[in-house]
Amino acid sequence: KCQDMVMTELANGGEDVLIFYNDRASFPLLLQMMSSEQERSDVNGALKYHITLVELLAACTEGKNVYTEIKCNSLLPLDDIVRVVTHDDCIPEVKMAYVNFVNHCYVDTEVEMKEIYTSNHIWNLFENFIVDMNRVCNSTTDRKHADTAQERYVTEAVTNIVSGFFSSPFSDNSTSLQTHQPIFIQLLQSAFRIYNCAWPTPSQKSSVESCIKTLAEVAKSRAIAIPVDLDSQVNTLFLRTHSNMVQRAVTGWRMSTRGAPRYRDASGAAGLDYRNIIEKLQDIVSTLEHQFQPMVHAELSVLVDVLHSPELLFPDGSDTQMRCEGGAFMSKLINHSKKLMDKEEKLCMKILQTLREMLNRKDNFGEKGTVLRKILLNRYFGNLRSIYKADGLVGGITAPLAAGGFSKSPQTGGSSSSDSDKCGISVFEIQCHLDREGASELVTDLITNTKNSRIFEESIALGIALLEGGNTQTQNSFHRQLNELKKSEKFFKVFYDRMQVAQQEIRATVTVNTNDLSSKKDEDYDLAPPVHRKRARDPAVHIKEGVKGQLAEASTATCKAYYMYRREMDPESDLIPVGTECVGLEDKSGDEDVMSPLITIMEPILRFLQLLCENHNLELQNFLRHQNNKTNYNLVCETLQFMDCICGSTTGGLGLLGLYINKKNVSLVNQTLETLTEYCQGPCHENQTCITTHECNGIDIIIALILNDINPLSKYHMDLVLQLKNNASKLLLSIMESRHDSENAERILYNMRPKELVDVIKNAYNQSMELNDESVSDDNISPKDVGHNIFILAHQLSQHNKLLQQMLKPGSDPLDEGGEALTYYTNRTAQIEIVRHDRSMEQIVFPVPSICGYLTHESKFKVFNSTERDEQGSKVNDFFQQSHNLYNEMIWQKKIKNNPGLFWFSKNMSLWGNISFNFAVFINLAVALFYPFGDEGDESTILPLFSLLLWVVLIVCTVLLLLIPKPHGIRLFTVSVMFRSIYTIGLCPTLVLLGALNLCNKIVFLVSFVGNRGTFTQGYKAVVMDVPFLYHLLYVVVCILGLFVHEFFYSFLLFDLVQRQETLLNVIKSVTRNGRSIILTAALALILVYLFSIVGFLFLQDDFIMVVDQLEKNKSALSVQENRYSAPLDSNEQVCRENCSLLSVAPTEDQDDTMVEQTCDTLLRCIVTVLNQGLRNGGGVGDVLRKPSKNEPLFFARVVYDLLFFFVVIIIVLNLIFGVIIDTFADLRSEKQKKEEVLKTSCFICGLERDKFDNKTVSFEEHIKFEHNMWHYLYFIVLIKVKDPTEYTGPESYVAQMIRENNLDWFPRMRAISLVSNEGDSEQNEIRSLQDKLDTTMYLVEQLSGQLSELKEQMTEQRKNKQRLGFLGSSTTQVNHQDTTH
Repeated sequence: KCQDMVMTELANGGEDVLIFYNDRASFPLLLQMMSSEQERSDVNGALKYHITLVELLAACTEGKNVYTEIKCNSLLPLDDIVRVVTHDDCIPEVKMAYVNFVNHCYVDTEVEMKEIYTSNHIWNLFENFIVDMNRVCNSTTDRKHADTAQERYVTEAVTNIVSGFFSSPFSDNSTSLQTHQPIFIQLLQSAFRIYNCAWPTPSQKSSVESCIKTLAEVAKSRAIAIPVDLDSQVNTLFLRTHSNMVQRAVTGWRMSTRGAPRYRDASGAAGLDYRNIIEKLQDIVSTLEHQFQPMVHAELSVLVDVLHSPELLFPDGSDTQMRCEGGAFMSKLINHSKKLMDKEEKLCMKILQTLREMLNRKDNFGEKGTVLRKILLNRYFGNLRSIYKADGLVGGITAPLAAGGFSKSPQTGGSSSSDSDKCGISVFEIQCHLDREGASELVTDLITNTKNSRIFEESIALGIALLEGGNTQTQNSFHRQLNELKKSEKFFKVFYDRMQVAQQEIRATVTVNTNDLSSKKDEDYDLAPPVHRKRARDPAVHIKEGVKGQLAEASTATCKAYYMYRREMDPESDLIPVGTECVGLEDKSGDEDVMSPLITIMEPILRFLQLLCENHNLELQNFLRHQNNKTNYNLVCETLQFMDCICGSTTGGLGLLGLYINKKNVSLVNQTLETLTEYCQGPCHENQTCITTHECNGIDIIIALILNDINPLSKYHMDLVLQLKNNASKLLLSIMESRHDSENAERILYNMRPKELVDVIKNAYNQSMELNDESVSDDNISPKDVGHNIFILAHQLSQHNKLLQQMLKPGSDPLDEGGEALTYYTNRTAQIEIVRHDRSMEQIVFPVPSICGYLTHESKFKVFNSTERDEQGSKVNDFFQQSHNLYNEMIWQKKIKNNPGLFWFSKNMSLWGNISFNFAVFINLAVALFYPFGDEGDESTILPLFSLLLWVVLIVCTVLLLLIPKPHGIRLFTVSVMFRSIYTIGLCPTLVLLGALNLCNKIVFLVSFVGNRGTFTQGYKAVVMDVPFLYHLLYVVVCILGLFVHEFFYSFLLFDLVQRQETLLNVIKSVTRNGRSIILTAALALILVYLFSIVGFLFLQDDFIMVVDQLEKNKSALSVQENRYSAPLDSNEQVCRENCSLLSVAPTEDQDDTMVEQTCDTLLRCIVTVLNQGLRNGGGVGDVLRKPSKNEPLFFARVVYDLLFFFVVIIIVLNLIFGVIIDTFADLRSEKQKKEEVLKTSCFICGLERDKFDNKTVSFEEHIKFEHNMWHYLYFIVLIKVKDPTEYTGPESYVAQMIRENNLDWFPRMRAISLVSNEGDSEQNEIRSLQDKLDTTMYLVEQLSGQLSELKEQMTEQRKNKQRLGFLGSSTTQVNHQDTTH
C-alpha cells in the first residue's frame, strides 16, 4: 500500500518530479553530468536526484506489486534502460540504480513481463555485465586505487539480477537461452573469476557464490554444454567450506603449539643443541652421498645392462638364452609392470625408472665407479671372457650392450678404461627395441588408468625417453595405440583434465607481488606472495626439532583426512595422494614459494606432447587437435589456454607479464612455447589457424613476451628472459610458416606496433655489444642471436606492413642511432626460394651460420666461374656437388683461425702466387740478358753516367712506390733494385738472392694452399690425387733445382703463365680436348708415309740423293759416290752422264765442306727421310729429291709420286690435323664467350635470362642478389648441416630430406615468385577495382541505414511522448475521482 501511495504522488508530480533523460534531446545532458566530476560529487545536484528517483522507483516495484510494476514499466522502457547502462560513459552509481530497477520491475515480478524474456535487451545487459566483471578482475592488483563502487555494483546488483532472472519461473519457457549460450558461459566464467579474487567481502562472496550455483543449476537443467573446468569448479565449490574448516583446525593447532611452554632439563639449563647436532650429521651424510654417488650409478648401470641383455647370463645355445634373445624377458617385464600398477606401486615405479635408465645411460662413473662396474660385470658376464679375448677386446667385458644387445656379434676395436664402457648401440635402436617389446603400450595404459601421480609422472618420463630425438617409429606406435586401438579418448582426457586442474590451481594459488618492482634483491631473487615473505622473515617463533617432527606428523594426518574426505565426495577426481604434498612440510617452511605439484607436472606433460609432434609429424599434430571421437579434446587450444592462464590472462599491451612470470615458472612458460611451436611447424595449417583464432589472449601474450622487458626477472636473470623471447619469436614464426595468405600475419600485427618491435631488435644488439659475447656461456643463448630471430620475425611481418618494411631498412632514419644493429642483422640474414612437392614455391628467411664467414673469396670466384651447366642448362647439379667441399673448407678455415700465422698466410694465398710468378719473370730476364755470367758486369767496369742513371731510376721507382702502391709500381721498383744489385754486388749473388726469395715465397704459397684446402686432413690418397697440390710441389722442386743445380731450370717456371691465364689454357685444350682425333689422324699420316717410303725404296731409290754439310773440312776434292745398288752404265748412258750437268759439280769455295749422300739405301732410312723432309717441306718429299729428266723412263711415275704425296699428305692429312686444332680453339673461345654471357645475363640458380625481368617490379640485379643469391643457397645447405635436426622448421626438414636423397627438385628452375606474382597483377587490379566499387556501394548503404535509424528514433520518441502524456492524463483523472469519493 505504501508503494502505491508513493507511486501515486510521483505520478501527480508530473514532469517536474519525474525527470528522465531518455529522449533524444536530454540524453546528452545525462552523459555530460556523468562525465562531470563536479556533478558526481554534488549531493544536491541533478545527477544525484535522478539516481535517487530511479532508486525510489525500484523500491516501489520491489516485491510483487502489479500496479507499480506496470506504471514504472511505462515510465522507463527497457530499451532506454539498456541504452543508458551499456553506454561507455555510464558510471557505476547510475548502473546500480538502473539494474536494481530492472530487477524489481521486469524480473522479480508478479506477472510475466514478456518483453524481457523475448527480446535481446536483457542479453545486451548481460554482455555489458561481462565487461564490467572482467574489468574489476583485471584492475585489482593495487587496492588503494580500486573502484569500490564498481565492485559493489558487480557483486550486488549484477549478481542479484542474474540470479533472479535465471531462477524466475518465467525464464523456463524462454527459448532465447539456447541461442545465447556463449554469453551464458561467459557469465559463469566471469563469476568464477570474481569468486577467486581476494578482495570480495564475505557478504559479496556469498552473493557471487549464490549466482554461480544458480547458473550451474540452470546449465544442468537446460542441458547446456559448459567447459570441463567450469564443471569441475562447480563440483569443488561445495568442498571449499570443508577445506576451510580443515585449514582453520590446523591453524589453531599451530597457534597452540607456539604458545606451549618450552622444555628444559632438570637443572634448569637450556637443553642440548639438537639443531647443531643434526646439521653436522646432515653435512656428514651429504659428503658420503657425494662420494658414493658415482658408485651407486655404476651399480644401477650394471642392473640396466643385465635387464637389457639377459641372454648374456646363460650358456650359448640354451633354451633360456634363445628366449631372451627374442625379447621374451623384456616383453614379460613390461607386461608385468601393468599388473603392478595397483598392487605394487613402488616396484612399478622402480621398473619404469630402470627402463628409462636404459635410454639415459651414463658413461662417466669416475675411477672407483668404473672399477666397481668392471667387477660386477665380470661377476655377471664372466662366462664371456674367452669370447672377448678371442676377439681382441681388452675391455669388452665391461660393455655388454656393445657385445650383446640386439646383435650378438661383439664389437671389435674396443679400448680399455672408460672408452670400452660405451655402448656400441645407438639410443635410437634401444628406443625401437623397447617399443617393439611394448614400452609405448605400457606408457599409454599407465597414463590412461593410473590414479597414482608418482606412477603417472614416471610414465610421462619414460614416454619422453622413448620419444627423445623424434623417434618416428615410437611416434607411429603411439599413434597406432591411440587411433587404431581406440584409446585416444581416455588418453587425452587425462591430459585435458590435468591442464584444467593446473589452471584452477594457478588461479587459486598464484599471486602477484608488486613490491618487488621497486625493491632490490640479491642474485637469487625470486617472486613470492607477500604473506610468505612475511612469514619467512618472522624470527619470533622458534620450534625445536622434536616439535617439528610432531608438527610434520600432524600435518600429514590432516592431509590424509582431507584427501580421504575429498575422495569420498568426488571419487572420479584425480588428486595428489597422501605423501606427496605433505611429506617434508617442515622443509618447505622457509621456501613456500615452490609451485604446486599440480602445476609442475605440466612441464613433463607438455614435453611429452611436444615429442609426439617432433620432426613435424603431421598425423599426430592433427590428432592432438581432433581425434574423431564422440568427445574430442583440443589439446592445442588447451595448451594455449594454459599459457594464457600462467601468464596472468593479461592482454599483450598491458605490460604486466613480469608480475606473473618469475624464476620458478619461467621454465614452464618456455616449455609451453616450445610445445606450441612444435604443434605448428611442418607446417600444420589447421593448428596455426586454431591458435590465431582462439578467443583467449594467447597471441597477445606471445607478442608481449617479445616486446616487454618482463621486469623484475630481467634485472637478475636476463638469460631466462632471452630464452623466453627467443622461444616466443620462434612460435610466431611457426604460426606464419609456409602460409600463402596474410591472415595470421595480420592477426599478429593487429596488436604489435612496428616501432616497438624494431626497438627490441636494437636493444638486443646493444646489449650484446655491452656484453661482448664473452660472458655468455655455451648453454645460454646470446642476446645477438635473440635479436636476430626477432629481426627475421620482423622481416616476415614486413611483407604485410609497409611501415615496418621501411623501418627495417638500414639508414632509413638518419637521426636514429640503432642503424648499426639493422645493418648487422641485414648482412647476416639471407632468403631463398624453394619448390615444394606440390610444385608450389615458398620463400625462406634464415640466419646465415657464422661458419659461412670463413669461405674464402678465391673459392667463391672459382665456383662462380667454373661451375658447369648440365644437359638442361642448369648449374644447380654441379653447384650442389661442390657444396660438400665448400663446407669442409669452411670447417678447415675455422680451425686454422686458431693459428694466427697460418691463417694470415692462407688468407693472402693469391698474393704469394703473384709474387712467385713475378720472381720467375725477373730471374729469367736476368738470365737471358747476362748469361753466360762473368765479371764484366761489376760496378767498376761500367760508366759512371750509367751507374748514376741506375741510382736515379731506383729513387724514382721508390717514390712512385710510395705514392702509387700498386702492382705496376712494385714491379718497376723490383726491376730497378735488381739491376742496381747486379751492377753493385754482381750477377751471381743477385740470382742466388732472387732464387732464395722465390723458393721461400713458393714454400709460403704451398703452406697457404694446404691451409686453405686442408689437403693433409683428407688422407694420403687424397694428397696423391690432388693435381693442383702436386703441381705446386713440382714448382718448389724446380725452384730448388734452379737454385742449387743450374739457372736454366728457372725457365720452366714461366709455364706458370699457362696455369694463370685462361686463354693459354684454351690453347692447350685446343690440342688436348680432341686429342684422340688428332692422334688418329697422325696415325693415318704415318701409314701414308710408310706406303710412300716403300714405293720410293723400290722404284725411286736413286732419286733419294741429298747434299749434306760436314762438321770437319775435307781438303780433298769431293768425289761423287757411285751407287752400289745401280747396274753398270752402258756407253750411251755414260756419255749422257758426262755431257749432262746433272751430276757435275762446279768447283766452288765451299766444295770442300759439302758432300752427297744416298738417303734411301735401307727402308728405315727411306722412312725417316720421307717423314722428316716430306712433312717439313711445303711441296712434300719431291722438294728434296733429285730433279729427274723428262727423258728418263720413270719421269711420269716420279711426277705422280710427288703429286700424290703433296695432295694426300700435305694438303689433306696435315690440314685435317690443323683444322681439328683450329676448330677446337674456336669452339673453346665461343664457349668462353657464351659462358661469360650466361654469367652476365642469366640467373645462376633458376637459369632465367635478364629479359624475363624487363618491365617487372623486380629487376634482374635484385633477383640475383636477394631472391636467388647462389651463396644464400649454399648458406642454407650449411645451415641444414650444422643445425640440430630436432630444431628444424618445416621447410628445413623438407630440404634436409631432399638433400639426403640427393634430390634437387627443391631448387627453383626457370621459376621465380616475383614473376608469378607479376603475372597475377592484372587479376589483382580487376579485383581491386571491384573492391572499390563494392566499398562505394557499402558506403551508400550505410548512409541510407543511418537515415532510416534516425527516422525510427524520431518515431519512437514521439510514441513515448504520447504514452507519457496519456499516463499523466489518466493519473489526474484517477486523483479527481478519489477526491470526489472522499
